[in-house]
Amino acid sequence: MKFQTYLKGVPAMVLAGLLGSALPAHAKAPIDVVASFSILADMVKTVGADQVNVVSLVPADGNSHEVELTPQEIKKVSSPEARLLFVNGLGLDSWTDRLLASSGFQGKVIVASDGVKVRKLDEESGHEAHAHEDEEHDHAEHEHEHEHEHEHEHEHEHEHEHEHASGHGHDHGEFDPHAWQDLANGQVYVRNIAQALSQVDPENAPLYERNAQAYIQQMQALDKQVRKAMADIPEGRRKIVTTHDAFGYFADAYGLEVIAPLGISTSAEPSAKAIAEVIRQVREQQVPAVFLENVKNNKLQDQIAKETGAKVGGMLYSDALSSTGEATSYLGMMRSNIRVITEAIK
Repeated sequence: MKFQTYLKGVPAMVLAGLLGSALPAHAKAPIDVVASFSILADMVKTVGADQVNVVSLVPADGNSHEVELTPQEIKKVSSPEARLLFVNGLGLDSWTDRLLASSGFQGKVIVASDGVKVRKLDEESGHEAHAHEDEEHDHAEHEHEHEHEHEHEHEHEHEHEHEHASGHGHDHGEFDPHAWQDLANGQVYVRNIAQALSQVDPENAPLYERNAQAYIQQMQALDKQVRKAMADIPEGRRKIVTTHDAFGYFADAYGLEVIAPLGISTSAEPSAKAIAEVIRQVREQQVPAVFLENVKNNKLQDQIAKETGAKVGGMLYSDALSSTGEATSYLGMMRSNIRVITEAIK
């Protein structure tokens, strides 16, 4: 029997069902979103999966503290298809303020760190103080969001902030921005990401929620592994040196002492006096290891290691993912960091 003859005897409703099942369903185009740096971009991609196209303004192995705005970056944000811009907040990516003003971005800005338990910075030294100020953080982040919402109306009021957006460093302000280094905070990021994606793409909200829950469960499991790995290290050896002070949240969460001569900045050069003080601390405290970072020139660590006898413990990933190897994802980065640290100081 010919196919056409067969179809003549098929009721119209059934025929429609047969043809519908034979044809591919119209796939909804993924939504376009932008993330300020690679760690955040990976989180967004993990939650959004195939329903989200993610562009990272700062690539893997790039320094999110020191960003040169290029026409390419402006074009990524100025695209009318860009629905969301995910930023870390807490001063890490304040250079996006100028980018927003230059690009005419029409989407919504999402501060991924909103709601984390923050670490305050010592105003005089630029190093972290250990007070946790949730209420102050909430107030600061709401102000940050308010600034983005009215960027075009109040550009001149924020002119001083924009002076630092050209890529030559910036002032982090009151809080340590590296909140993702504590996996408990990473879970807050993921919840904020899932909520934002669900709001702009409600059709796929159940998918985003499932992905977020699975991601959070992975973070919780890894958090337990990190705590156990650090607990197995004698307390007196839980000390390291890093040039750039990006591991304060990690140190607080997992019981590590970090000496960081440059503080939060990645662009400042330490004085001879500061270097001498670090060398004295390393010798007196018998710090086992100093570490390289993928976003820093590591000559200082080499000098400290040479003058103190501390070993160079390996590469840590602080503000950016790696372009190759294990640390190409957020969870991979955290696994790599704890493995490298514990192997060096055990």
